[in-house]
Amino acid sequence: MSQTTVIPKKSLLRSSALVSLCTLLSRILGLVRDAAFASVLGASGSADAFYVAFKIPNFFRRLFAEGAFAQAFVPVLSDYRVNHTKEEVRELIGAVTGSLACVLLAITAVFMVAAPWVVYVFAPGFIDNPAQSAIASDLLTITFPYLLFISLTALAGSILNSHGEYGVPAITPIFLNVSLLVATLYFAKEAAVAETAVAWGVFFAGLIQLLFQIPFLAKMKLIARPRIGFSHPGVKRILLLMGPALFGVSVGQINLLLDTVLASFLETGSITWLYLSDRLYELPLGLFAIAISTVILPSLSRSFAAENSGKFVNTLDWGLRVLLVIALPSSVALFFLAEPLIATIFYRGELTANDVQMAALSLQAYSVGLVFMMLIKVLAPGYYARQDTKTPVRIGIIAMISNMVFNLILVWPFGHVGLALATSLSAGLNAFLLWRGLAKDAYFVWHRRWLKHIVALVMACGVLAGWIYFYQRQGVDWLQLHDMQRVGHVAVLVVVGVALYGCSCILFGLRVKDLKVAAG
Repeated sequence: MSQTTVIPKKSLLRSSALVSLCTLLSRILGLVRDAAFASVLGASGSADAFYVAFKIPNFFRRLFAEGAFAQAFVPVLSDYRVNHTKEEVRELIGAVTGSLACVLLAITAVFMVAAPWVVYVFAPGFIDNPAQSAIASDLLTITFPYLLFISLTALAGSILNSHGEYGVPAITPIFLNVSLLVATLYFAKEAAVAETAVAWGVFFAGLIQLLFQIPFLAKMKLIARPRIGFSHPGVKRILLLMGPALFGVSVGQINLLLDTVLASFLETGSITWLYLSDRLYELPLGLFAIAISTVILPSLSRSFAAENSGKFVNTLDWGLRVLLVIALPSSVALFFLAEPLIATIFYRGELTANDVQMAALSLQAYSVGLVFMMLIKVLAPGYYARQDTKTPVRIGIIAMISNMVFNLILVWPFGHVGLALATSLSAGLNAFLLWRGLAKDAYFVWHRRWLKHIVALVMACGVLAGWIYFYQRQGVDWLQLHDMQRVGHVAVLVVVGVALYGCSCILFGLRVKDLKVAAG
C-alpha cells in the first residue's frame, strides 16, 4: 500500500499562492488576447459567430474536462494513491487515458460533421442570418478539436495536481493566450477572413498545451500506456461519479451557454458584450476561486480517504475564509469600475463607445453574483471529495431551472444585462444550497472567528467603495481619454484601493496568521 503525505495547511496557502501567481500571468495575457480580439474583430456579426464557435468547445471543456471529469477523477486517483500500489495507480491512469481519448475522438468527429446543426442548437438566433450561420459552422469545424487536446491536457493536469505539482498545470493556459495573440495580431491581419485565422489559433493552442505537460509527466514516471478500459473498477467509479457531476459542478457553464442562446436573438453585438464582460468577471474567479479549489480538492479527498474528518472540515473552512478575502473586494471593484475597466482594456480599433457602455452594464450585473460563483468553486469540492454526486446534482438542477426562469423574466426588459443578472441570481441560490448541505452534515462549522472575519471584510470593502466613489466624482471621462491616460487612472485606483483595503482589514482585526491556520 502506498503512503501519501497530507499537505499541511501552510503548504496549502503556498500552493494556492503559486497557482494564483501562474494563473495571474495567464489571465493578464488573456486580457491582452481579448483586447486584441475586440480591436481586430469588433462587435460585428462575424465576431459574434467566432465567439459562438469559440464558446462551444470551451463549454464542453469546462463541463467535462475541468468540471465533471476532474471532480470525479481526482478523488478516485487520490484514493488509489492512499490505498493501492503505485503500479495500480499507473494502471488506472492508463485505463482512464485510453477511455477518455476514445470518447473524445468520437465526440469531436460527430460535432465536426454536424457543425451546422450544432450552431443552430447553441445560437438559434443565427437561423435568420444564413451567412452568419455559415461562418459560425466553418469556424466550429476548426475550433472543436480543441476539446480533444485540452481535455487530455486537463487529465494530465489532474494527475500532476494529485501528486503535488500545481505550477505546471496552472501555467499551461499561457500557451493558449500566446497562440491566440500570434494568430490575432499577425495572421488575422493578413488573412482574407480574420475570424478563420483566429480559429486556427484555437486549434494549435490546444495541441501545444498538451505537448507541454507530457515531459513533466514523464519526469515523474506517471505516463502509462493508454488502453480502452471501461471495465476497469476505477474507470467505472469515475463514470459513475461523472454522470451526476455534469450538472452539479458545471451548472454555471450551462447557465452561461443559455445566455448565449438567448443573446443570439437580441441585437447584434449582444454576444460580444456578454463575452467581454464575462472575461473580466472570470478574472478573479480563475485567479483565486479555481486556484483554491484546485489545491484543496486533493487534500479533501485524501482526508476523506484516510477518514480524517477534522482535517477535512478545517481544510474546507480555510478555503472559504481565504476566498472571501478576495471575493468581496473583487465584487465591489468590478461593480464600481465596470466602465473604466472595459474602456481601458478593450476600447480601441473596431470597438465603439456604445459597445463599452453595453459591456459595462452586463459586467455590473455579473459582479453582483461574483462572490456566489467563487463560493461554488470551493463548496462543490466538499461534496466531490466525499464522492457525493447526488446532492450537487439536485442543487444544480434547481439552480439551472431557476436561471431559465430568471432569464425569461429579465431578458425582455433588460436585454443582455438581464441575462447576466439572471446568472448572478441563480449562482446565489446554488451557493446557498451547497453551503446549507455542508453545514447540515457538519462539514461546515460556524464559530466566532467567522463573525469577526466577515465584519472586518465588510468594513474594509466599505472603505474601498468609498475610495472608488470619491475618485469617480472627480469627473473623469473614460471614453475621452487616451490609452495611457486610462491606464494611469486605473493604476491609481487599483494601487490605492488595494492598499486601503489591506490596511482596513488589519485595522478592523484581520491578521495574516488567521489565513495560515485552520479554525480551532
